[in-house]
Amino acid sequence: MIAIKNAKINTITNGFIDEGTLIIEGGKIKAIGHDLEIPEDALIIDATDKWLTPGLIDAHTHVGIMEETIGWAGSDVNEMTNPSTPHVRALDGINPADQGFIDAYQGGVTTVQIMPGSGNVIGGEMSIVKTYGRIVEEMLVKSLSGLKVAFGENPKRVYGDKKQMPSTRMGTAALLRENLINAKNYLNKKEQGMKDVSKLPDIDLKMETLIKVLKKEIPIRAHAHRADDIMTAMRIAQEFDLDLTLEHCTEGHKIADIIAEKGYNAAVGPTFTSRSKIELGDKGWHTLVELDKAGVPVSIITDHPIIPIEYIIVTAALAVREGLDEDTAWRALTINPAKHMGVDDRVGSLESGKDADVVLWSGNPFDYRSKVEMTIIDGNIVYQRD
Repeated sequence: MIAIKNAKINTITNGFIDEGTLIIEGGKIKAIGHDLEIPEDALIIDATDKWLTPGLIDAHTHVGIMEETIGWAGSDVNEMTNPSTPHVRALDGINPADQGFIDAYQGGVTTVQIMPGSGNVIGGEMSIVKTYGRIVEEMLVKSLSGLKVAFGENPKRVYGDKKQMPSTRMGTAALLRENLINAKNYLNKKEQGMKDVSKLPDIDLKMETLIKVLKKEIPIRAHAHRADDIMTAMRIAQEFDLDLTLEHCTEGHKIADIIAEKGYNAAVGPTFTSRSKIELGDKGWHTLVELDKAGVPVSIITDHPIIPIEYIIVTAALAVREGLDEDTAWRALTINPAKHMGVDDRVGSLESGKDADVVLWSGNPFDYRSKVEMTIIDGNIVYQRD
């Protein structure tokens, strides 16, 4: 049991508590507030003049499957041998020993979504994990949290160079539709096979993943930078009645009202990077500001290792400097990505009963000079500054 006293607590969903106390028991938040009874056997941490926040959440990363320092040997992010690989799982490529996980929890990031890259039209399955653990099974929050699909430059460049489809945006959209139609036919045969076993199709792992999408068991998470690509992603989602989240959404500010009207969430970033390709020509903090003004729920992402994950807090601070509401910035680091990923019942705010993922900061986290003094994940102290 742990009791953190005298902290400036940002609960995210219920405002700030000055000189508050948070009690952790059994890996969960037991109580939060003032004048709480602290059990005698609790480890008491005095947090006078310090900030206490939920663990930060990054909804779009490649940590553990796009490892740093080792190049090709640690790059397991894109299975670029076929433009449609819905059956590959990021889970099977995650290395818990990747330095990125250490950087994450030392930087206050306690939960991440890990997904395949954007080289393929259909990239594969993604997972949500905590950032500390010896094996992936100890870290898992959700083993299957969505299917990666990609629009725009990346798949047309990869397969255009190979002289195969897709070499255009038209081809990308057509290939995605084709796979979804094939999955509908496969699902129909499976349903017929429930009545007549002789009609059951052979198991097809690609189709098995895609029927989860058709049944809305998981969303498609669409890599789309340009406004027209975002529109194509939304168009196809509506054609097939799919759940969808927008990933990157670099030109989302141009069509913010349309995104808001259709009710999609946006994971925005990596804004703290260079304009490395044409799609990023209008990259800027204004995207977050305009999407928020339109009422689109936004999450701030690093796309680690594109931006090192420990700098997600700096990214948010820069967005505030450039006009993003500070409360929105906090929500974009916590409860919004938790909702984006469908795990807000467990993480994203400091509330009784939620996972005890908390971070103690030396000062206001949006002051880049503030440091993480302690990170707690599932009630365990996983990092403490000397």
